[in-house]
Amino acid sequence: MITADNYLRTLGRYCKLTKNTPESILKKAKSGELKHEFIEFVNDLQNQGKNGSYLVLFKKTLNSWLSFNNIDQKLQGIKIRGANLTPTIQDERPPTKEELDKILRNASLRGRAIIGILAFSGIRPESLGNYKGTDGIVLKDIEGLEITDQGINFKIFPAMLKIRATLSKKGNAYFTFLPEQACKYIKDYLDLRIRNGEKLNLESPLIRADPRGSHSKATEFISTMFLLRDVKKAIKKSGFSFRPYVMRVYFASAMDIAESKGLISHSWRAFFMGHKGDIEARYSTNKRLPPDVIEQMREAYKRCQKYLITELPQVEESNLQELIKKQMLLVAGFKPEEIEKMNISEMSNEEITQKIREKLMGSLKESLVKNAKGQFVINKDKVEDYISKGFEFVADLGNGKIIMKMP
Repeated sequence: MITADNYLRTLGRYCKLTKNTPESILKKAKSGELKHEFIEFVNDLQNQGKNGSYLVLFKKTLNSWLSFNNIDQKLQGIKIRGANLTPTIQDERPPTKEELDKILRNASLRGRAIIGILAFSGIRPESLGNYKGTDGIVLKDIEGLEITDQGINFKIFPAMLKIRATLSKKGNAYFTFLPEQACKYIKDYLDLRIRNGEKLNLESPLIRADPRGSHSKATEFISTMFLLRDVKKAIKKSGFSFRPYVMRVYFASAMDIAESKGLISHSWRAFFMGHKGDIEARYSTNKRLPPDVIEQMREAYKRCQKYLITELPQVEESNLQELIKKQMLLVAGFKPEEIEKMNISEMSNEEITQKIREKLMGSLKESLVKNAKGQFVINKDKVEDYISKGFEFVADLGNGKIIMKMP
């Protein structure tokens, strides 16, 4: 359906640019004139600086139109320079944390929720609202989301976000997670809808269409095109030229860094992005994963979220204790990457203390071995003689023996 609509728009654009009609294109194809006309069309637009990947869409559209009308005179053999190149995407980079933070601050409440979900969960925009605006993620797809008299609450962070098979590009169900920052944006947006009189329930769309205006229709779901407008507006207002789809690239890049540091496995990272693999096969077959595996995946995401979020999370008592443990380990001499690989949240104070003790004892032994080089023990009555020769006094052992050091 997406391809058909795209071809229809492209056919209309070609007719406008070449002053043709769909019927005249068919006549020119039968007479052989279309091929020569199209070659001139391509040359003119390439001289104007149009990319080959843009022009090849016209060729595909015309071939499709001819096939639909059972005409064999297709535009075969016409070579378009750079047909397989996509300069916009090739040179594309994800926004930095600072740039994403600016985009979020310049977004509307709905736009902020959309951007937060896309950038922090890695889902495709089509999952929030499909092409026709007939389906999308609903409130029950977010784990722990509650609708109360006081508004929206979340029971757990990071919250699991389930993507149904009908909303997945690959046709497979999967899940990812939403950090507290994204959940905050969702709460702000949903609370506004409640204040505006909407009666929310767990079947309500997470992102809904505007109730008024040109997008008003029977369904409450928003189409992909319209939800991406919110993203585009925030990007443009921030002074950037990113494509909206770069939000998914942001997530992928952050997970690449996390994976390189051993914070998450490649299979889990791929699963969070909706790619097929071992975890997806298990999830699709059994319709769920064991609870302990899900919690391990949640903890892995939690370790990775520092590369995603642009705001510092609120520190709860349990998190504060974890921060203190990390700081103690850092002071003891552990490297940050060593600490990241420890499951600190499940380690007792005694285990942390033992780790620190072992590290300090190891460092002390290394220091003693290093400093012992060049040292020796003499009788106390020979100290003056050795010092006069340039040897250094180290310590008095208290038993008539003195430690001296080579000059």
